[in-house]
Amino acid sequence: MVKSLLFLSLLPAVLAAPFEPRQLDGPKGIDVSNFQGSDINWSSVAANGISFVFIKATEGTTFLDPDFSVNYEGATNAGLIRGGYHFAHPDSSSGADQANYFLAHGGGWSADGITLPGMLDIEYNPDGAECYGLSASGMVSWIEDFSNTYESHTGRYPIIYTTTDWWTTCTGNSAAFADNNPLFIARYASTIGTIPAGWPFATFWQYADSGPNPGDQDVFNGDATGLSKIAKGS
Repeated sequence: MVKSLLFLSLLPAVLAAPFEPRQLDGPKGIDVSNFQGSDINWSSVAANGISFVFIKATEGTTFLDPDFSVNYEGATNAGLIRGGYHFAHPDSSSGADQANYFLAHGGGWSADGITLPGMLDIEYNPDGAECYGLSASGMVSWIEDFSNTYESHTGRYPIIYTTTDWWTTCTGNSAAFADNNPLFIARYASTIGTIPAGWPFATFWQYADSGPNPGDQDVFNGDATGLSKIAKGS
């Protein structure tokens, strides 16, 4: 597809090689939700060297993060590149329904240079079966439904946040998304480890669940110019 080829043509200029052990010299970021509350001092976060943030917006089709708007506004006013994320519940409704819910409640994207594509947080089920009762092929279809719906409204494919263990178990280690969807891998260790099939590298790495700034601690695999290009969609 044209968008896929365009995105791939940008990758060498935008992103660095795969993460080396504890390579944390790229732009730093965090991700937050209502667990961190609405009283985050975003000016201090920016002063501490944070360049970007993902903020929880929605979950399934029934939950709106009560602190999304105030945190999104605070991050914007502090000059951070920011985007929303959606926690998936593939057992409760279709991928399209959840993408539309996310888009309607803060998950959109615009080429303003400060908005990251929405992130699909798809990982361990907090309330039941690890794979939400879906087969590997069923899970791949659900993610495709979400991803394609999001792209049809924004012109951008969502970032996929996951762990290698969950992805291998619940999608059969599908390589179907590597051409379009940037990968955000979660692994709290000194190295990023093996990443899912198809992706030659991760675009973002969540390397710790706590640190000097609120929320989870993240890093972008590239430089500030590359991060800006991800936001601009150029």
